[in-house]
Amino acid sequence: MLISVVTAVFNRADTVGDAVESLRSQTWTDWEHVIQDGASRDGTLEVLEGLSDHRTRLESGKDGGIYDALNRAFVRTSGEVVGLLHSDDLFAAPDILESVAAAFADPEVDAVYGDLLYVARDNPDRVIRTWTSQPFRPALLRRGWMPAHPTLFLRRRVIEQHGAFDTAYRIAADYDAVLRYFRQPGFRAVHVPKVFVRMRVGGESNRSVERILKKSREDLRALRTNRVGGVGTLLFKNASKISQFF
Repeated sequence: MLISVVTAVFNRADTVGDAVESLRSQTWTDWEHVIQDGASRDGTLEVLEGLSDHRTRLESGKDGGIYDALNRAFVRTSGEVVGLLHSDDLFAAPDILESVAAAFADPEVDAVYGDLLYVARDNPDRVIRTWTSQPFRPALLRRGWMPAHPTLFLRRRVIEQHGAFDTAYRIAADYDAVLRYFRQPGFRAVHVPKVFVRMRVGGESNRSVERILKKSREDLRALRTNRVGGVGTLLFKNASKISQFF
């Protein structure tokens, strides 16, 4: 089973090497790394080229933001399964892709996801917040639940049938996509109860109060567009994050 791992990157020479090394250390070797670089100017391309092999699909050029870059990368993938590895993140262990492939051995499975650790930007071993997910039930969507998106792997057919990221969203296109996929009748998602990803803090959606408010507005729009819920669901979604700090 070929797994396509997608990375969108722009000026991340200080972290992208760690991300690539965490992929190269995987015990499951049937993968390709599809990288969309946004015309970086800080040495990112040199780092990536130095770590590339025959499984690397690297393209560089200006894009319309992270979701546009990810969509461009999706088009270039060829695997039956597609997942993300953000340029600031790391796979948490060498057997992550092996666990993903095992869960997708059932051809009826549409999605696989795990748990997530938020870690310090300067020290990925220092855990700041833990996102422990749970098995999926459709009713959870109305309670503001979503899987940890950086840990989500999808069967290619899901993206082909229901579309990739909606670039009208600047921050919450991942939430919109999750709602669009997971609300489909009969959608089958498997939670693997292990940490898949270490995610450095300081992401685009939570770097300032202004961005947090914009994210909430976009989340609400995604909920209403997908007819999953409204303000109450958004409140549940935001409140659920509090326990992750303890």
